[in-house]
Amino acid sequence: MKPISWSYSSLKTFQQCPRKYYHLKIKKDVQDKGSEATLYGKEVHKAAEDYIRDGVALPEQFAFIKGMLDSLNRIEGTKHCEYEMGLLKKGDSLSPCGFNTKGFWWRGIADLLIVNEEKGVAHLVDYKTGKNAKYADTQQLDVLAAATFIHFPKIHTIKSALLFVVSNEFIQKKHTADMVDDYLAPQQQQLARLEVAIENDTWNPVTSALCRFCPVTSCEHNTKGN
Repeated sequence: MKPISWSYSSLKTFQQCPRKYYHLKIKKDVQDKGSEATLYGKEVHKAAEDYIRDGVALPEQFAFIKGMLDSLNRIEGTKHCEYEMGLLKKGDSLSPCGFNTKGFWWRGIADLLIVNEEKGVAHLVDYKTGKNAKYADTQQLDVLAAATFIHFPKIHTIKSALLFVVSNEFIQKKHTADMVDDYLAPQQQQLARLEVAIENDTWNPVTSALCRFCPVTSCEHNTKGN
């Protein structure tokens, strides 16, 4: 079986609903155009990227995140904004590759990655625009940290965080290079489930309150299409 290429978000889509994953990623007959919240998130990410990378003044509506970004800007190290990474897999071995490398196993984007190779330390920040951190999911940080260790072998420690810009909450984690396999283990379990779904061509829907927002309007559980 051909190795599955994945990202954290695509695997979360499969976990949320295999039927949705099938239409978005396998059949590709549906596009997810996002929502107002998705658009707002993209605008925040772009404003933060321009401010830290190029020193562009923040738009007035995002002035409230200036203090947070200034604190990040003061951290020593090379700053990479919207840093794209990929991983190749051969057997049990993982190696770094570009985001668009053909045959990639995994790929993802770090909103802000600050690398200090001299000290062997990096800072990894993922911006979140949700109202609060009540349902914070730090597994995404685990995957990005694992990839960072592989891309920057001189780094032994990563201080990572989910930065909820609206509620000004900072959910922090510490990652170490000797734990890469452990950080990826939960995703390996989901990949195994995805492989079974592909082999059997079985894409059972999972019903939830999110069904009414799903772009797969042909599904019997989507009230927009029925």
